[in-house]
Amino acid sequence: MGSFQLEDFGAGWIGGAASVIVGHPLDTVKTRLQAGVGYGNTLTCIRTVYRKESVFGFFKGMSFPLASIAVYNSVVFGVFSNTQRFLSQHQSREPEAGPPHTLSSLLLASVAAGVVSVGLGTPVDLIKIRLQMQTQPFRETNLSVKPRAVALGERPAYQGPVHCIATIVRTEGLAGLYRGASAMLLRDVPGYCLYFIPYVFVSDWITPEACSDPSPYTVWLAGGTAGAISWGTATPMDVVKSRLQADGVYLNKYKGVLDCISQSYQKDGLKVFFRGITVNAVRGFPMSAAMFLGYELSLRALRRDHAVTGP
Repeated sequence: MGSFQLEDFGAGWIGGAASVIVGHPLDTVKTRLQAGVGYGNTLTCIRTVYRKESVFGFFKGMSFPLASIAVYNSVVFGVFSNTQRFLSQHQSREPEAGPPHTLSSLLLASVAAGVVSVGLGTPVDLIKIRLQMQTQPFRETNLSVKPRAVALGERPAYQGPVHCIATIVRTEGLAGLYRGASAMLLRDVPGYCLYFIPYVFVSDWITPEACSDPSPYTVWLAGGTAGAISWGTATPMDVVKSRLQADGVYLNKYKGVLDCISQSYQKDGLKVFFRGITVNAVRGFPMSAAMFLGYELSLRALRRDHAVTGP
């Protein structure tokens, strides 16, 4: 079997879809906490969203990530798995031996996945956050208000994902779809290192030597642990990214990453960068557990089919 395997991309697609369905409600809470006004703590935010928007409020903006994050995770997992496999085989010089994971190959593969994720994921996150945040009440401030915000008042700015994309391109240009990309790069490169590396090491540590593949329980536990670690540590830059991407629904407050950090710190202090850390870590466990379970189980099924139907 060659180094490059398409099955990793297909399994990543299934894992991505599973993670969106499991994680989106808490993702909505996280975004409101980080970029919204008047939501207080996590429980207050959940009660407020439920009271004002019912249970459907937690699923606002899900159609776009469900369609796109599955593709996004397909590429991220495919790039990580194939890069890591190539590097490990190159280091061992025994392509068919199934070489062990090395920290250097895992690190480089994680960085590659993080860089690729920014190119694909920034527009996805931007549209998702804009749709999640447009129910945030519009408030008059002393900041410069866009004409469209005045005209819209408290009505939603976007009718759906397609209208949201068209509006951003029309008002901000194609570059507007990549608003927050630098913050996402600073979040995702270290974030994926703290995602894939703990998963591999926890999985290898729990799996008995006699077993060639980790059990579903091992995948669930290792994936959930990796997700909690990754999302917990990524929270400060995730706050900055969320604020940059939510900026522009009605107002334009931030000029860039450093300006966002400066304004946020001056207004709310250091604690603002840890806003949503609890919901991030809690959400990270089931979301990543579903991701890796979907990925590993579908990968095994795809490889079995390939082995049966192959020459």
